[in-house]
Amino acid sequence: METVIVNVTDDNQDSEQIREKILAAGRIIKQGGLVAFPTETVYGLGADALNPQASRRIYEAKGRPSDNPLIVHISSMEALEKIAERVPEQARKLAEKFWPGPLTMIFEKKELVPLETTGGLETVAVRMPGHPTALALTEAGGGFIAAPSANLSGRPSPTTAKHVAQDLKGRIPMILDGGPVGIGIESTIVDFSEEIPMILRPGYLTEEMIRNVIGTLRTDPGLKTENPRVRPRAPGMKYRHYAPKGELILVSGAGEKVREKINELARKAGEEGRAAGIIGTDETRGEYRYGLVKSIGTRADEDTIARRLYGILREFDELDVDIIYSESFSTAGIGQAIMNRLLKAAGHQIIEV
Repeated sequence: METVIVNVTDDNQDSEQIREKILAAGRIIKQGGLVAFPTETVYGLGADALNPQASRRIYEAKGRPSDNPLIVHISSMEALEKIAERVPEQARKLAEKFWPGPLTMIFEKKELVPLETTGGLETVAVRMPGHPTALALTEAGGGFIAAPSANLSGRPSPTTAKHVAQDLKGRIPMILDGGPVGIGIESTIVDFSEEIPMILRPGYLTEEMIRNVIGTLRTDPGLKTENPRVRPRAPGMKYRHYAPKGELILVSGAGEKVREKINELARKAGEEGRAAGIIGTDETRGEYRYGLVKSIGTRADEDTIARRLYGILREFDELDVDIIYSESFSTAGIGQAIMNRLLKAAGHQIIEV
């Protein structure tokens, strides 16, 4: 299959040209095909959420387990009413505050949504993306687009069209290239299918931000442990995700001890003939003396770390490193989401110093 990469940025294009390209992508969606597109979080792989065959094509293209539910993207609250059996007042408050944006909410589904889209569950995950291309494509494609991240299952999520092409070129007909994404990690997932809302996946919106809007809130205990035997409740979170080709090991502890340990490990890897990569920050990159060192951003602005996270893992893939050592980022805010992704990518391999 030929994959066409279509530029939908406003560089040297007027709004009508971009609109026509998005309408063409929408026609592919309506015909049961797949289109990769930018959102504010990561690139998504979209299909008609109400078409069972189209949802199955997403699983096939990604090599994704079929019990891992797909998030349904919408562009209006009216669309939510058509697919959710009941929308609690707390969910409406969150939607008013954070939609369009990096928030996914889970509700009991209506019959309209096929089980192929929900991974066999009687609940549906829904979000209204905050990227203009994602919203326009959702409308052009019929109003309901199922879209997980546009990568092969288990690989680092894509934050550019180039990343999508690395994984899915030849597997899907079209990629909409909207440039680099703005956030870089997936949406926060809040489950409203039970009486007390629960965070099932940490993301750009923190627990504190959500609690400030709705009050009572739980967080899945499986997210707050580094024990790989304690499984998160969200089906998709039980699988290894975001993994680079090389082995990834996290080092956690006091800053100076972490850097000493990473230097020691990278030196030993080199002596063993293994190519080592190191993930540091703007503040620490100059303190590493071995291996290939890359900065993931600055701790003074963790948004930079989120934006760079998946891209830096893919950069190490291109450099064919055998092993990657990374500092940890376990702060109370977005650091929780960053650490969650790194732990998944590392298969929960972490060294405490």
